[in-house]
Amino acid sequence: MTQITAEALEQIVRKVIAEQMAGVAKPEFEKHVDASGCAVVKCNTVKCKPFDTGKPGDQVFITDLLDLNESERLGCGMMEMRDTTFDWELQYDEIDYIIEGTLKVIIDGREVVGHAGDMMFIPKGSKIQFSVEGFARFMFVVYPANWEQIARETNG
Repeated sequence: MTQITAEALEQIVRKVIAEQMAGVAKPEFEKHVDASGCAVVKCNTVKCKPFDTGKPGDQVFITDLLDLNESERLGCGMMEMRDTTFDWELQYDEIDYIIEGTLKVIIDGREVVGHAGDMMFIPKGSKIQFSVEGFARFMFVVYPANWEQIARETNG
């Protein structure tokens, strides 16, 4: 029996992955995922899509950067808001890194304010308002990764 070399095995794995990925929609931003699972996203290419907060007139836009196949434990995405305040209840932990603008989290009548370059942590179980005057863009990391399903069940 002939032994398979590491190089031949790598070629086979790459071919199988490429064939499986051919039917998967590519993200609308630049992203490279290594065969190991490590990923690089060119954040300046991310275009966020409208997000329904349940309140007409809100200007909230969001895009997931990782899907549940890439990371079943941590979720990650980009969010943009313009002149908007909306109620939200988190049944997941969230970290927000503010890239541009100022993000306010209003909780129990108090404002927690983060500016460009700041990181905010919002613990699971928080009933808050996300609020932005002007424009803000931030990256979020959530645990667990299925935050959208949890949010729909919690926030409607």
